[in-house]
Amino acid sequence: DKNKARRFLIDVEETQRKILEQEDTDGDFQITINDLGPKTMSLGTADSGGYRKIDIRGTYMLSNLLQELALANDYGRKHIVLDEARLNENPVDRLSRMIRFNFWDGLTRRIDSDSIEVICPDPKNRSSNQNPRIYVPCDDHEAFKFYTNVSEVRKHLNLEVEYLPKVITAEYVKSINEHPGLLTLAMRKVKGDDGKDTYVGEPFVVPGGRFNEMYGWDSYFSALGLLEDGRIELVRSMVENFAYQIKHYGKILNANRSYYLARSQPPFLTDMALKVYEKLSPEKEQENKDWLRRVLKSAIKEYWEVWMGEPRLDKKTMLSRYRPDGSGIPPETEASHFVHILEPFAEKHNMELDEFIEKYNDKTVNEPELDEYFLHDRAVRESGHDTTYRFDKVCANLATIDLNSLLYKYEMDIADAIRDHLDDHLEDFDGAQQDANDWSKRAKERRERIDKYLWNEKESLYFDYDTVKEEQCTYESVTTFWALWAGCASYEQAQSVVKHSLSKFEVMGGLVSGTESSRGTISLERPNRQWDFPFGWAPHQMMAWTGLDRYGMVETARRLAYRWLFTITKGFVDFNGVVPEKFDVVSLSHKVEVEYGNVGTDFKCVPREGFGWMNASYQVGLSYLTTHMRRALGTCTLPDLLFEKAMIREHRMLGMTPEEEEAVALRRRTSTIAARAITRNGSISAAVTRISLTDVPKQ
Repeated sequence: DKNKARRFLIDVEETQRKILEQEDTDGDFQITINDLGPKTMSLGTADSGGYRKIDIRGTYMLSNLLQELALANDYGRKHIVLDEARLNENPVDRLSRMIRFNFWDGLTRRIDSDSIEVICPDPKNRSSNQNPRIYVPCDDHEAFKFYTNVSEVRKHLNLEVEYLPKVITAEYVKSINEHPGLLTLAMRKVKGDDGKDTYVGEPFVVPGGRFNEMYGWDSYFSALGLLEDGRIELVRSMVENFAYQIKHYGKILNANRSYYLARSQPPFLTDMALKVYEKLSPEKEQENKDWLRRVLKSAIKEYWEVWMGEPRLDKKTMLSRYRPDGSGIPPETEASHFVHILEPFAEKHNMELDEFIEKYNDKTVNEPELDEYFLHDRAVRESGHDTTYRFDKVCANLATIDLNSLLYKYEMDIADAIRDHLDDHLEDFDGAQQDANDWSKRAKERRERIDKYLWNEKESLYFDYDTVKEEQCTYESVTTFWALWAGCASYEQAQSVVKHSLSKFEVMGGLVSGTESSRGTISLERPNRQWDFPFGWAPHQMMAWTGLDRYGMVETARRLAYRWLFTITKGFVDFNGVVPEKFDVVSLSHKVEVEYGNVGTDFKCVPREGFGWMNASYQVGLSYLTTHMRRALGTCTLPDLLFEKAMIREHRMLGMTPEEEEAVALRRRTSTIAARAITRNGSISAAVTRISLTDVPKQ
């Protein structure tokens, strides 16, 4: 009976050996469309005791089989009974399920006695001293006592526990680069098994791969997916960790490692806190208000001391910049990252490279040009967009649309929270009463400055402003949509951006980081940068969806969400369940030839964590799709086939001329041609496993 659900009786070890030997022809412990095996395997049915054989076919089903075998191995299973439905599961349902029930847990960390061995290792640590090390704020004596006890009880760890000084300078941060370590986060007092008080770390989600610590903006975007999946308490703990960082380190850190102490990241705390607050139990209303007050106090401290203080505030425009303190060469980058920059200076001083680096870092050698370079390099890293030609050798001077949109959102969030949630009562840490009207006024003034310095009416785009040259930059960045996310664009500006500029960024696989013309020519001397064309990133997609939805353009948001989810689903289906850090959204590929590679692609047999914000973008993106779109996604229907008529209608609604419509169509065709170039037989659909509509359950 073909309609009867079939189950297979499988010898785990033997089947895994056979499938890898037969199908994994490139030896990477994955089954993908690049493998040249027969793409078919016979499995014995359970109801025949394995005697009757049935073929399973295609990359998707075989890679799912490999994944299920790897998971069975984890549990020490010798034999399993496996439903056919698990092998041909709708890929949308499968990926969403794996994110919800597996990936988030695989990325969750905490810093306490039970998990310190997992969180301490740092793949970025290239120093000679590899002992795990924890730095504790000078006034967190309970944490110091706790971790000192851990080091004594678990002597095999060789854990070193050190206090930080009260005043943390750039020189101090540089001085401990040869002794890097983890920075403590918030802890919660609980009763231990023996009835005595002890502490557990507040949990958080790491991005994945070599990024094994709590990052700033990564945490916010991961939180969006966690909230979609009902992990409210986990996100609340992440907010607590941010409040701890502001209290003890003076800022939300790039990440909680010692070499990040002077550097922040794009600020999202108010939005993150309000999203948690809205989901807390109404039965604890007063407790929830007290929690929100405490977090917003931290956000206000961060606002004034980090973003509205020296050296980040530009006094003339009164707009803020990414401009962190720092000294020397960032130690967390790959060993070869700065070689091409440093070699000419080493030759100038007639030194070997290592000798020059040592003398430059200890200031024996003085090179103002190099100081300027690393000032901007640190700013790029604080922006989160490391790296891009948009910020090359200029970032610390730029009032960006990204940062100033986020600060506008802080100002509006604080005003709205005081007025709508906190009964018009909020004090800062100094006891000063906060007035909603004052915060609304700050937002209004920032919006006026954004319009004056960053908005370009002719181009229908927001541009960065160079505060030194006192002129607008010309790099066309998709972060123009952050103004829509924050709500600081007028309705007319939002309409103008969509009508005249969306087509510059919308390609087959979603939104590209910047335009090709802005990136410029690529060569051996001028290689690709990962935050430029043709790469697309989850944060940019989610910010744009939210921004478009805010201005009533939900159909456009849905289309963009589908494009991005199609790219993720295509990679998941064709490449053994891969969920990477980023995509080439023009050629629809996770195989990118760019700095730092692509985190999340190097796994054996089964993906175990994906990548934080990519996971989140999938769960959030699904909330934008209609039932029809979700069914189309499950069959890997090409976006341009799905939206052909809808895009014509949208262009007419926006009043596009035939010439403008043709320009948009040309950009999409260019993207399709590029994608075809990487498939085997010239057809983009050949790179996608087609799944019959009959296999997709009705919604």
